[in-house]
Amino acid sequence: MQHNAVTHSEIMFMVGYRVTYPSRPLAKVVKVDGADISQLLEALKLPDYRTRYRVRRELRGRNAKDVLNAVSHWVNQLDTKENGYEHHLLEALWVTWGLNKVDITLLEKLLTANDFRVRAAAVRVLRYTGHQVPRQVELLKKAASDEHGRVRLEAIVAASWQPKEKGLSILDAASQKPLDHWMKETYEAAYAHLKGTLSSPKKELEITPAFSPAQAAMYKAGHEIYMKDGYCNTCHQKNGMGLQSSGFPPLSGTEWVLQDTERLIKITLKGMYGPITVKGAKFRGDVPMTPFEGLLDDGEVAALLSYIRNSFGNKASFITAEEVRTVRNKIKTKKGFYTSEELLKEHPHENK
Repeated sequence: MQHNAVTHSEIMFMVGYRVTYPSRPLAKVVKVDGADISQLLEALKLPDYRTRYRVRRELRGRNAKDVLNAVSHWVNQLDTKENGYEHHLLEALWVTWGLNKVDITLLEKLLTANDFRVRAAAVRVLRYTGHQVPRQVELLKKAASDEHGRVRLEAIVAASWQPKEKGLSILDAASQKPLDHWMKETYEAAYAHLKGTLSSPKKELEITPAFSPAQAAMYKAGHEIYMKDGYCNTCHQKNGMGLQSSGFPPLSGTEWVLQDTERLIKITLKGMYGPITVKGAKFRGDVPMTPFEGLLDDGEVAALLSYIRNSFGNKASFITAEEVRTVRNKIKTKKGFYTSEELLKEHPHENK
């Protein structure tokens, strides 16, 4: 008779045990919920990553103006000789990034940090927030010539996100330094991508015969945007079903996609943060949805949303660039992410 053996370590994992070092004190519990912004910023100095992560997440939910002012003050009063000074600055940069208001002065300072790890991390922030940084390409070229390979690798990856000529100019700067085995394939893939020679088997996109030629073109353009690395499919998946276990809601058959188009455009432009209920399932919304206001123009947003509203089993009207432009102008002064409560107050769900 066979028995399914379960090891001691597996039992510990299943019941949620944590392994500790007996002679060392446990990490102190830090107040996060309800703490002052100044207290939260000081907690970013702690060595425990989980604590710092929770603090950054808490700060994303606070008033952006208050947090940004506090971050500026906190950075200015840091002791430059303090152990971990550059890491503290990096934590501050991540806080501003989390509020979608990246501190450009701080970013540029960290791109020249003494610690290569800090420089590499700053390049990654630059990669994702370039629409807020006028000198993005210039700064990436400099990073591509950095003395440390890890920094150059981040610049090479960031180059692949750029328009063709700008991206190739960054890769040209990177090619002036040796390409180690970590960088070679990445460089070649980025170069092929920018040149349009990166080949991969693609399934032919099915176009509904009922689409007009103009709608078919929008649908194809929207599909290309949806499938870009770091855009919609990363969280909502290629099939639009999301990942409930990871907190990413579906786009298939949801009231948020198929109902009020103005509400959907607002979410896309400004992003969303916090709890949301989709098709009766609750999502905590710990990871903010990317605001595409600075990444996509009106036509691109219209194409993207029209694709989503007519894919994954969805069938709804196309959204026009004019509709997006109207909503963009209407909410241009809004600061920060939307919440589901805020949106539902303005645009309640339709009665089924």
